[in-house]
This record gives sequence, C-alpha cells and structure tokens, in this order.
Amino acid sequence: MRLFGTSGIRGVVGELLTPEFCRYVGLALGTTLAVGSKVCIATDTRVSREQVRDDVTAGLLAAGVDVTHFGILPTPALAFLTREMNFDTGLMITASHNPPEYNGIKVFDRDTIGYSIAQEDAVEAVFHRKNFRKGQGTLRTDESAREIYFKRLLDEFSGVDFNRNLKIVVDPGNGAASGFASKLFMELGLDVIPVNDEPDGNFPGRPSEPTGETLKSTVEFLRENGADIAVCFDGDADRVVFCDKEGFLGFNEMVAFISRLAVLKSGKKKVAATIEVGKLMDLALEDLGADVVRGRVGDVYLAHLVRESDAAMGVEDVGVYIVPEMGCYPESMVAPLTLLSSITSPVEIREFFKGFPQFSSGKRKVRCPNELKESAMEIVKQKADSLGPKQINPLDGVRLDFEDSWMLIRASGTEPVIRVMTEATNPSRAEELADAGIRLVEEAVG
Repeated sequence: MRLFGTSGIRGVVGELLTPEFCRYVGLALGTTLAVGSKVCIATDTRVSREQVRDDVTAGLLAAGVDVTHFGILPTPALAFLTREMNFDTGLMITASHNPPEYNGIKVFDRDTIGYSIAQEDAVEAVFHRKNFRKGQGTLRTDESAREIYFKRLLDEFSGVDFNRNLKIVVDPGNGAASGFASKLFMELGLDVIPVNDEPDGNFPGRPSEPTGETLKSTVEFLRENGADIAVCFDGDADRVVFCDKEGFLGFNEMVAFISRLAVLKSGKKKVAATIEVGKLMDLALEDLGADVVRGRVGDVYLAHLVRESDAAMGVEDVGVYIVPEMGCYPESMVAPLTLLSSITSPVEIREFFKGFPQFSSGKRKVRCPNELKESAMEIVKQKADSLGPKQINPLDGVRLDFEDSWMLIRASGTEPVIRVMTEATNPSRAEELADAGIRLVEEAVG
C-alpha cells in the first residue's frame, strides 16, 4: 500500500500517524538524502503538530540529516524558504483542509515542487524494507525565517496602487495563515478586518476547509462589518477562496477570474489546470486567445504542467494557485493580492460572469477503503460506457464528457473515498449525472 497520496502522507493521528510510523518516515526520507543534507520543517496549527514534527525529526536526525524547525508557517512560505535558504528538502507537517484529528507530511524539493512519484517511490521502498542509514544529524530552530518570505511579498506589491477604500475581511480559519495574512495586507496599506485569526488547531471558528457552506458565518461577519470582500484560507493556507456581500464567490469563478488577470499581466497564452476545472475557465479566457491545458489532480502534477506549457498560472478549482514568478508551489498570498490590485470593487467579478452560461455542479463521495480504490476504479472504467458518454478520458480517474455536461469519477488521494463530480448548464442534469455516478461507484465498491 502506498504511503503517499495526491498531496503527501495523511492520516488520523494515533491510527496511521503513530510515533513509530512518523519516525520511520523520517528515517526513510533521510536515507534517500545525502549525509549532512539540510531539511527545514514547518507546521500548521494542529494540536498534534509538535508530536508529529518531533517524531519525523527523530528519524531524520538518526539518518544523519541536519534539521531546522521554522515553527508555524503557511505552506507557501515553507516551499519558498526551502529554495531561498538553500535547503535540500522542506517538510510541511499538515493535513491541509482535513479535520483536526488528521495530520500529515508534505515534502518539497529544493526547487519548491512537491516530491515526484519517483522520489516518493524511493522513500517508500526504504520505508517498507526498513534498510535505514545510521547517522547523527543536528537540530536547530529558526523562527525568523518567515520574515524572508514576508519581505518578498511586500517587495512584490509595495508599489501597487490598491483601492484603499475596500474593506477586506481576512479569515485564516485559525490555521497557518493566522496573524500572517492580516499583517501582510495591513502593511500594504489595506483596510483589514480579521476574523478567526488566532492560531488554534481545533479550528473553532469554522471547519478548516473553506467552502460556500463552511463560510456562511464569514459572510455574515462581512455584512455586519460593512466589508466588501473576504479572503479565506484553509488549514495550511495552500488554498484561498473569496466571498462578497452576496455570499461565496465560487470555486470555478475565482480561478477563472484570477487566471484571466495572470494572462493579461504576463502576456502568456496558456493556463494550466487540473481535469476537475470546469468549462467556465475556457469561456473566461476565450476573448484573450488563451488556452486551458488540463492535467492530473494534485499540485505536484500541476506544477510540472505549468513548467511544461509555460503557463501564466496553474490552478485547481478548490482555490489552489501556482504563480510561476514565485515558484512551483501553491501560492495563496499572491493570488488575493493580484486580485485586490486589479479591481476597484468585487462587483466587477459578478458583472464579468453575467454574460456566461450558468453552470451547476454536483460533488458527492462514496466511502472506499484505500486498499480497494484501485480495483473499484477498474470496475468503474469497465462500466463507464453504460452511461452513454461521447468521450471517456482516463487521464486521472474517469472523466465522461456528454453533449451538455461532464462527470469525473476519481479516487481521492487524501481520504478513503471515491469522488463523483459533475457539471452541466441544467441543475437537474448535474444532479441526475451525480446520482448515476454514485450508483456506479457504489456497485463497484460493493
């Protein structure tokens, strides 16, 4: 069974992530690196952060690797600092948007890209064989490193003419961006109203995954305080989404709108996206002569796609933005600042999309043990024709394209579930497709 999913290693602390397991991961990772290699580690705010970090650190040290602890940082800061401070590898202790009982280990290389399949395979081979190298690394702490990332962002946007009259709610959801994003925006002269801005790994303000449903209280807060727009992060701040006075601004809408800004700014005519990103993206870029290049789900695959296609930006529909000028990692701070530097009011966003078809989407999931995912998905692929699609794309899961809609059935890389995603201009069609997809998956899992 694979240790790594779509975005690192994740599991419930005390179940998958035991002290022994985390130490073995550290030993395996350290063994694949040269003796004396330098590894930096940051965490999000989860209650288990120090336990998991220290267990992984113990393994790394025992394999002869030198370790530096950065403390609590957003994932983009960790990825950026790995390169800027000449570390060989960077580890983020996080389960991203998953609930508080989860934690995980995300690995970045010295060029800011998450570990490749080949690199993960090398770590897993050592982990399973238990042929660990013995050594003695050193441990140090550097909680000032965040200032290097902070200053880079300030330098990038210090000369930008923001609309200073906009009132901006910043909602880190008690996660890794707490106290960081609000301070950054304030230092750039923006009028900021923070909420859920205290680090707390129990995520008391709202769930760590920012969605239209989980951000209802944030929208109420925005209205009560007379604010214009809310910038909302997930647990480790590798995702960012937006709300205005009318409510949630949508996943596909915002990745399309910000990608459009990136094309206009860079002059590049391609945007890299995952196979989950809907057709609104294509329509939003059409008048600019820009194309959408779609690839596999996961920020590592997306990072390589950005490079290969020389894209203006890389996006996942959940609010992940890869900004090549900064690096090949999810850059959640640059995306909102790019947006805020380009609009005078969030009304412009809704106005822009008024001329486009209204897409309805459905997202469902079926529980499936990790060890059954591969065989269940094989059955889904064999029976996909029964739904009558015009085209079947097996690039990542199974994407079925119909005349008026599409559906993606894909095993999650972070949870024991198989997801069904649909999109259509007719809401009932989107739900009808979702129902059909769920039935197909349930039969396969059963």
